[in-house]
Amino acid sequence: MSQVLGYLETQQDVMIQALEQLVMLESPSSEPQGVNNVADWLAQAFQPLEAMVERLPQADFGDHLRVTWGEGENQILLIGHMDTVWPLGETERRPFRVQGHRATGPGVFDMKGGLVVALFAVTALHELGLSPAHKLVFLFNSDEEVGSPTSRSLIEAEAARSSAALVLEPSREDALVIWRKGVGRFELQIQGVAVHSGAAHQQGASAIEELAHQILRLEAMTDLNRGTTVNVGVVHGGSKVNVRPGSARAEIDLRVTTAQEGQRMTRAILGLKPIHPRTSLVVTGGITRPPWEILPGNQKLFEQARRVGATLGLDLWEAGSGGGSDGSFTAALGIPTLDGLGIVGDDAHALTEWVDLDSLPPRTALLAELLLHLGR
Repeated sequence: MSQVLGYLETQQDVMIQALEQLVMLESPSSEPQGVNNVADWLAQAFQPLEAMVERLPQADFGDHLRVTWGEGENQILLIGHMDTVWPLGETERRPFRVQGHRATGPGVFDMKGGLVVALFAVTALHELGLSPAHKLVFLFNSDEEVGSPTSRSLIEAEAARSSAALVLEPSREDALVIWRKGVGRFELQIQGVAVHSGAAHQQGASAIEELAHQILRLEAMTDLNRGTTVNVGVVHGGSKVNVRPGSARAEIDLRVTTAQEGQRMTRAILGLKPIHPRTSLVVTGGITRPPWEILPGNQKLFEQARRVGATLGLDLWEAGSGGGSDGSFTAALGIPTLDGLGIVGDDAHALTEWVDLDSLPPRTALLAELLLHLGR
């Protein structure tokens, strides 16, 4: 058995306790103090490991955390996020619970489990006196779930100094992610003519009626053969039930597999025209995460991980995802990137979110052993 795996199997209960503490620290992207509580916890946990911990204060979101461990002229970048999609109070409704080898709770899969994997991979190396050939730089950000608006530049800057990027997003079964769809976000605003719905109906122009036409037009742009999806996920409109609605708006999500397709779809969405002649449209937005396409460097990194996993009894396989991650930023720069290195489970962003606690030792050992093998 791997020395690292043997050590981590003795630490499984401690790892579960750490996971519970992190899940119960609620950290919605929109609540800076909640995310900062997670940053405080991580900073305190890393300091005894002789790590250098830096807080990167933010004005509109929680602070980012940069943790440096080990030595070497080159570095490996490890990326994880501290924020979740769940609002404050969710842990009162659904606290951390263990049933058999499964645990549930808000953010347990996406991605408090990945934070535990990161911490204990370094803990194992530290306790066993093992040193990677490269310096390790962990970047824990506070805004991934809303598109990483304040951390993207930090991620790209660290990636440019790194020989590889490892992303601690969770894994379904034993998959590792080597490609992801690009993400676009758009807003459609419609202006109509508001009048009394009974006394002057024909003099008005309904912004909601126009929105209905545009929703059908947008949804029809989905092309599953191309891997392109368009989703109108949020709509607002109108003021009173007896008023022809003078305004309406929609928020649109786009997913594409290639940069070329992203450009084509961006032109199509931004180029929407009104159907009713007395309405007007304003469309804004664009690609927020570039497509992460399959590249030789990513494939080579996966093969290294697959070989390491085999020594730990893991049968790893390559996968892609329609969901975005910060790995898309590093891959777009040409940095060999591997994702899905966190805990195993499923149902991200769902009330049924769960993780397999028995995956904690082997998945953490996979990360630790991979760090030891890179650059040797």
